[in-house]
Amino acid sequence: MSRDFVGALLQLNAEKQISREHLIGAVEDGIQSAYRRVAGDEDIHVRIDVETGKIRVFRARLVVEEIEDELTQITVEDAKAFDPSATPGDMVETEQLERDQVFDQFASREGELMNGTVNRVEPRAIILDVGKNVEAILATTEQSALEHYRIGQNVKAYVLEVRRTPRGPQIFVSRSHKGFLKRLFELEVPEIHSGTVEIKAIAREAGSRSKVAVASRQEGLDPVGATVGQRGARVQAVVAELSGEKIDVIPWSDDASVFVANALSPAQVISVDIDEDNRIANVTVPERMLSLAIGREGQNARLAARLTGWRIDIRSDVSVAEAKAVAAEAETAAAAVAAGPAAEPEPAPVAEAEAAPAKPKRVTKKAAAAEAPSAAAPAETVTTTPAKATPAAKKPAAKTPAAKKSSTKKAVAAAKSTEEVAS
Repeated sequence: MSRDFVGALLQLNAEKQISREHLIGAVEDGIQSAYRRVAGDEDIHVRIDVETGKIRVFRARLVVEEIEDELTQITVEDAKAFDPSATPGDMVETEQLERDQVFDQFASREGELMNGTVNRVEPRAIILDVGKNVEAILATTEQSALEHYRIGQNVKAYVLEVRRTPRGPQIFVSRSHKGFLKRLFELEVPEIHSGTVEIKAIAREAGSRSKVAVASRQEGLDPVGATVGQRGARVQAVVAELSGEKIDVIPWSDDASVFVANALSPAQVISVDIDEDNRIANVTVPERMLSLAIGREGQNARLAARLTGWRIDIRSDVSVAEAKAVAAEAETAAAAVAAGPAAEPEPAPVAEAEAAPAKPKRVTKKAAAAEAPSAAAPAETVTTTPAKATPAAKKPAAKTPAAKKSSTKKAVAAAKSTEEVAS
C-alpha cells in the first residue's frame, strides 16, 4: 500500500472525524475477508503499518493440545518450531516462515518431476494439488493434445518455474516440454539414470512424435537397445505415460553425416553431403523412401532437423541423376561454344533410285476414243502425266458416196503411176 493511500485515510479521518485506527481496521478486515473467501485460506490475517503503508499477510494458528481444525490450529510441538515459548492458547504466526520454506523446497525442484492430483479443471489450465496447501498450474499450452484430465487423477508433471507471490509460491508445470520426456526415460531406464547411457538430444512435438538421440559411455553397450528394452518394454512404458505418443530412439554420432542419416529413421539414406559453411545437409534417398523420409506434413524431416541442428535438403536418387544429366549436357554445350564454330558436315550421299512409274491417268471412254490411234497406225508407248482435261474430239464427218468414188479413183490412178515408175 502506498503512502498516498495512507494519506487519504488520514485526510478522511480529519474531515469525517473518524478515528485512524477504525479506518485502518476496516481496510484490514476487507482485505482479510477477500483472502478468506478462497478455500484453504480461512486462517489468513492482514496487518497494515500506518507509518509505512506496508501490508503484512500471514497465517495465525491457535496452539492446542489436540487438533480439531488443521486450517486454524497447530499442536504445541509444531508451534515450538516457530516460537519456542508457545503454549496452548497462544496465536502463532506461521505464514512468513512457512512460505519461505515452501518456496525454497519447490524452487530447488525446477527441472524435476512432480506428482500432483487434479484439483480443478479450468478453461485455460489444470490446477494440481502438490501437497502442503500448494497448487501447481498446468496451462493448456503445456498439455498434450492426446490427454484428458479428471478430478482426482494422479498426474506427473515437469517443474518449469517457481515464483514467489504474496499468496505463497506459485508453481508452473508442463507435460509437453522435452525435459519431461527426458525425466520419464530416467525413471524407466536404469542405464540413463546412472549415466551409463546419455540422452544427447531430444526433438519433440507433444502428442504426436518425438526423436531421442542416445549415446553410450560404456564400451560394448548398445545405447538404443538399453533404452528400448527387451521387446520394447522400457520405451512402451514411456509411450503409455504420454498417451500413445510415438518415440524414435536413434544412436548419436560425432559424424554429422551419420547423425543426419540416423535422424531420418525409419527412412533409408543413400548419401549425405555436408555444407559446413551454410550448415546444410544434402540427403539422397531412394525414390521409394522419399515420402517416408519427409514424413506426413514434413514432420520426420522437421524433427530430424531440430534433433541434429542442421538444415536438411532431401532429394530422391532419380531427381539427383536427372539433375546430373542436365548439368552434363549444359557443360557439353558450353564447351562446344567455347571451342568456336564447327565445320559444316558434308551432305551424305543419296542413293539413286529408279523412278517409280507414274500412276496411269484415269480417262473417260470419250477421251480414250479421241486419243486412241487409228487401226492402221503402228502401236506406240504413251506415258500420261497429270494435265488439264481437254474437250472430247469431234467425230469425223461421214463421207458421201460421191466422195468415196472420187477417192477410189485417186487411189487407182496413184497405183498405176507407181507401176509405171517401177517399170
